[in-house]
Amino acid sequence: MQRGDFSAFHRIQSDEIWHFYTGGHLSLHLIDQQGHYERHTLGDAPGSGAQFQVVMPAGVWFAAEPAPGTDFTLAGCTVSPGFDFRDFELAHKDTLREQYPVHSEIIERLCRL
Repeated sequence: MQRGDFSAFHRIQSDEIWHFYTGGHLSLHLIDQQGHYERHTLGDAPGSGAQFQVVMPAGVWFAAEPAPGTDFTLAGCTVSPGFDFRDFELAHKDTLREQYPVHSEIIERLCRL
């Protein structure tokens, strides 16, 4: 993923493990069913709070973007049990903002629809 690009808020019905490979850090944004927000940093500097792997639990809304100052990052994902596009739901910003108004700014920035 390059600077300026992002993986829009979406959710799936299985856990998704994100793996860091190379490049700069990646910010992973999560909003759970109760509306709690978390930001995780995927990267190769555990001393600064980055993690080599981050698990997005089944059913949560999540998005990803290069962390500030990152030109690119190479990451991969593993889904268990297996991924099926029928289990994928892309967030609509108006619906997500209505459900979680306190997170409107991040929702607006990281939704495509």
